Amino acid sequence: MAQPGGSRPVTVSDVQQLVKRKDEVEAQIKACYELLEGQKGVGMDEPLVDAEGFPRDDIDLYQVRSARHSIACLQNDHKALMKQVEEALHQLHAREKEKHARDEAEALAEAMSQNQSLPQAFAKVNAVTPGSPASISGLQVDDEILEFGSVNINNFQNLQNIATVVQHSEGRPLSVTVIRGGKKVHVGLTPKRWTGKGLLGCNIIPLQR
Repeated sequence: MAQPGGSRPVTVSDVQQLVKRKDEVEAQIKACYELLEGQKGVGMDEPLVDAEGFPRDDIDLYQVRSARHSIACLQNDHKALMKQVEEALHQLHAREKEKHARDEAEALAEAMSQNQSLPQAFAKVNAVTPGSPASISGLQVDDEILEFGSVNINNFQNLQNIATVVQHSEGRPLSVTVIRGGKKVHVGLTPKRWTGKGLLGCNIIPLQR
């Protein structure tokens, strides 16, 4: 398993293994303290000699010394493991933040790339009357027009260009391409007479570039 500061990036599995080892060390420390408690509760600091300076004969001196030594070593191990866990969690968190920032940057770059690759619109729909030919075709407010029949960015001069195409296409479907929500959308629009004014039932304004 790679340790924090090693060549391989720390993984969640590494952290889980470190925590497992920490738990094992804590269990061993607890067992040693229980052993000391069983020896008249001598603990880590109680004297192992009697009032006259002789070794105590009411406890197992070997077991007590061994348990005290084990506790001291295990506590050092525990401290080191806690530091490793902290460093590993810090690395995981930092890498997650870095990945999130990278994902956001990639998404922004992709969005900008898509916007740059879209053709330039020359007009925009700013009103659509319900029940009109434009409404029935699926044309929507804020659609930006790329192509309206034969009219496009290269030959568009003014709205009269669109009016002429509409008049010559009455009753015949027109191919209209718009930008909607950052994507190209194709609409089949048939100019025709209806209960409202004109042949479309929508209002189009030129875009100032």
